[in-house]
Amino acid sequence: MRILPTLSLALAIAAPAAHAQATLERTFSGLRGPGRGVAFGPGDSVLVAANVDSTLRFWRVSDGTLLRAVPVGASLTSVAWSPDGRWLVTGDYDGRLRLHAPDGTVLRTFAGHRGTVWSVAVSPDGQRIASGGEDHLVRAWRAADGAPLAALRGHTLNVWSVAFSPDGRTLASGSFDHEVRLWSAADYRLLRVLTGHAQAVVGIAFSPDGATLASGGDDATIRLWRVADGAPLRTIDAGNHVYALAFGPDGKWIAASGRARGSLGTLWKQVAGRYAGTEADALHLWRVADGAPVHSPHGHDDDVMDVAVSHDGRHMATSSEDRTVRLWRVDPARMP
Repeated sequence: MRILPTLSLALAIAAPAAHAQATLERTFSGLRGPGRGVAFGPGDSVLVAANVDSTLRFWRVSDGTLLRAVPVGASLTSVAWSPDGRWLVTGDYDGRLRLHAPDGTVLRTFAGHRGTVWSVAVSPDGQRIASGGEDHLVRAWRAADGAPLAALRGHTLNVWSVAFSPDGRTLASGSFDHEVRLWSAADYRLLRVLTGHAQAVVGIAFSPDGATLASGGDDATIRLWRVADGAPLRTIDAGNHVYALAFGPDGKWIAASGRARGSLGTLWKQVAGRYAGTEADALHLWRVADGAPVHSPHGHDDDVMDVAVSHDGRHMATSSEDRTVRLWRVDPARMP
């Protein structure tokens, strides 16, 4: 496999702002298409990004060095690491999943979805992979050999997001049909359907203790649910479409990324090809206990498609339609 030279991306280092919960540390530019999925590897030493330009990129978190840029041959939508860091999985617009070595080499390809694979997730024991797709299905796969384990039916439109609970017992899915579904990860039976969103559910995330599930989407809300019985706990007015969610490691705060402008700004983008002005308001941090806003870091100038929080909670990563990936330093002392 041909590896692109490490000088193909420009690295910008930002001076941290004073007295902010999250400050921009680095901007990785040079992507040849919109950004999609981002994920920190185990140990938080490596950041990976899956992009529409059919390339999987790896950076060293400590100094921002581009370690490798690996052509994959398909436009990518999502990425997730195995818990032990020995492999990672990507989804693409052609309906396939790929298992990669830590250097990006493709080890195995899974086929089964009809249409785009929008989301991938790995079980906490690293034995299974889940995917959600344009074909309205949630699929489960055996990681060791790619064998299909289950095709979960029930959603009536695109499945935008999938996630395993931290204990590996529950699999959650969010869909364009406005529903969140919880499935048993043991036998793949449907446990419950969570309703309340008025539009598509695009992003979901379990809290670190697994007791709470967060969902967000096109109705500009973040909803918190009690996993044990599906009871709604809180609704946060996010102000705009929510595309991705990630809890801090202590479960006290949550990051939400999404659309950069309101309806007028989005109309301008459709006409002019980009938003007017800069510094999109597309990344927000919220306090889980009461839904209060904590901070809105600025830097991207277009929609932010994904957000990831490092395992130690000291960094966030975001991927955007503005063709950049950004690394943010989080100050734990200033978080809830």
